[in-house]
Amino acid sequence: MSAESPRLSRLEPYLDRTEPAPTLLKMLVGVQLAGFREDAGLAQEQAAKALGFSPAKLSRIESGKGRRPPAEGDVRALLELYGTDEYEASLLLKLLKRAGEPGWWQRYDKRLMPEWFDRLVGLQEAAAAIRTFEIQYVPGLLQTPAYTRAVVKRGLPIAPESEVRRRVELRTRRAQLLSRPDAPQLWAVIDESVLLRVLGGPEVMREQLAHLWDMAQRPHVTLQIVPLDVTNASAPAIPVTYLRFGGLDLPDVVYLEHIGSANFLEDRDETEEYRLALDRLADEALQPRESVELLRRIMDERYPAR
Repeated sequence: MSAESPRLSRLEPYLDRTEPAPTLLKMLVGVQLAGFREDAGLAQEQAAKALGFSPAKLSRIESGKGRRPPAEGDVRALLELYGTDEYEASLLLKLLKRAGEPGWWQRYDKRLMPEWFDRLVGLQEAAAAIRTFEIQYVPGLLQTPAYTRAVVKRGLPIAPESEVRRRVELRTRRAQLLSRPDAPQLWAVIDESVLLRVLGGPEVMREQLAHLWDMAQRPHVTLQIVPLDVTNASAPAIPVTYLRFGGLDLPDVVYLEHIGSANFLEDRDETEEYRLALDRLADEALQPRESVELLRRIMDERYPAR
């Protein structure tokens, strides 16, 4: 490819981002390296063997996983093996350098940011669109600080106040994603029971529902509610977050959280299954206008202003 390569030129804006995006950049570096390998006519096993890498190591590099980006020496060796031209190699190495800059969330204690959660926050920061389904709590990106505090206290009842405060601060900082000029599209589907489950008391719930209503008025936020009387909704049994990255040759990612761990699905067949499930659920849920009407009604009836 030449210096006018559209595949590479689309990546140049990421060199000038004010806020680092290490998770995205690691993925972009990996995807481009995989593309260069394929252009060179090499299978992953052949490339790994030629450089003395294990297949697992090259797979990690190409997938962009892990807390740290690949070593510069390894990337240079791959670029040389693939015969990458000077412009492409220079741009990719600049992206690699930026991928080593920590994102704001990576400045938190690792106890609050295990590797799987670090990856989720990084993916959300990079996503062009986020779809989420919740059956227990208001989605994290739409929570108020007081509601978050109640959620943290419920899940960690003996945590010291300093830890609770840091967890609330972290989630509040994550929510600022939706106020950026380049905010992603957020499509949230929640079960009506989430609105009825009292956390932190009536005042906290009223504030939280009012915040949901306000956020639902934003053009980049879509809110749908699955009412309790829809007994045959095809809802997944666990919360689901679906992330898309718009035009960057990156796969969609499905995030499934468990107690103390999480799964990230990137295989196209698996992610497509979840996309279709979310589509069916959105069809069965109240439409956005009806959803905000129900939200307002619950807020006024169950959590009246005092």
